[in-house]
Amino acid sequence: MADKRDYYEVLGISKGATEDEIKKAYRKMAKKYHPDLNPDDPAAAEKFKEVNEANDVLSDPQKRQRYDQFGHAGVDPSYGGGGGYGGGMGGFGGFSGDGIDLGDIFESFFGGGMSGGTRSADPNAPKRGADISITLEISFMEACKGIKHTVELNRSENCDTCHGSGCKPGSSPTTCPECHGTGKIRFNQRTILGTMASTRTCTACGGKGKKIDNPCTDCRGTGRIQKKSSVTVNVPAGIDDGQILRVAGQGHMGLNGGTRGDLNVRISVKKDKLFERKGFDVWTEVPITYAQAALGAKITVPTIDGNVTYDVPEGTQPDTVFRLKGKGIQKLQREGRGDQYVRVVLEVPKNLNKKQKEALEAFSNTLSEKNHEKQNGFIDMLKKFGDDLKKGFENLG
Repeated sequence: MADKRDYYEVLGISKGATEDEIKKAYRKMAKKYHPDLNPDDPAAAEKFKEVNEANDVLSDPQKRQRYDQFGHAGVDPSYGGGGGYGGGMGGFGGFSGDGIDLGDIFESFFGGGMSGGTRSADPNAPKRGADISITLEISFMEACKGIKHTVELNRSENCDTCHGSGCKPGSSPTTCPECHGTGKIRFNQRTILGTMASTRTCTACGGKGKKIDNPCTDCRGTGRIQKKSSVTVNVPAGIDDGQILRVAGQGHMGLNGGTRGDLNVRISVKKDKLFERKGFDVWTEVPITYAQAALGAKITVPTIDGNVTYDVPEGTQPDTVFRLKGKGIQKLQREGRGDQYVRVVLEVPKNLNKKQKEALEAFSNTLSEKNHEKQNGFIDMLKKFGDDLKKGFENLG
């Protein structure tokens, strides 16, 4: 017995380990050394045997007590300790240890049982319905002010005829004769390490444990049908193009009593002829005449709340931008609004008649340098540029 390692050391736990800690340690070590995962490593098979031997003793309170008191002699029959390990591969009882099915262990690690077994989610458990995604096109003003919009959906609902059971009215599901209602088939498989127990999903009932012998003719046994429904979507003021609204519980019907999915509404905002949005601010352009720009004038400016009057000051230059504070878009789900920015665009008159041209020329002749500061400044810069250029050529000569 001197060549045997301490069982606590084998599982990597302390002597004061709880039952849960022993079980977790065993699963970890069983995964690490399982021969199916180490096919070309003979040492792994020996370690796997050692791990099962340690677990068989430490997971049994009586054996563990004898082992803690007498060591290996307390659990090995050759030492007369009674209740020994059982010897050989058969002593593992199919490697089930303290009733743990290694198929269940490896299902928890890999989503499938050992030696071909499979594991899947409980088909009878409540399952949330799928989401529905749609695009809703609205106008610029609807995005600014908010709107209630009714949309038409084609979504899964419980069958009205069988109320979701999938059975023809007057009938009900029967217990699957293959798995006897468990939804799983348990089987044993002999390997070089002994007999291993595992489970797989029953193929006859798909794991549900029940079969429908008389399916509903309307839903063909699925318990669900596609039905058109109307849903009202509350579009909040300030929504922007490309944003998504989630309407909870308006998606497809769930399975087995599961909750509905959600409705995801992607907002598409049409472009507007008057306004352009930048964040929560609104931009617009207003054309004004030469006379209005020079003399000043009251002009009408469109806003998302309606038209307002604005005083353009005397001498306003082309592309000047004015701000209308608080005339922008409502900030989404919080207080306050953006601003509106108004760019004035100078419109130069076209198709002048002779009289208009003469009047304009006469007016132009009355202007002096102080009336055209920018133009005069530009002429001065041109003159300086010409002088500098001339000096440069002279130096080259």
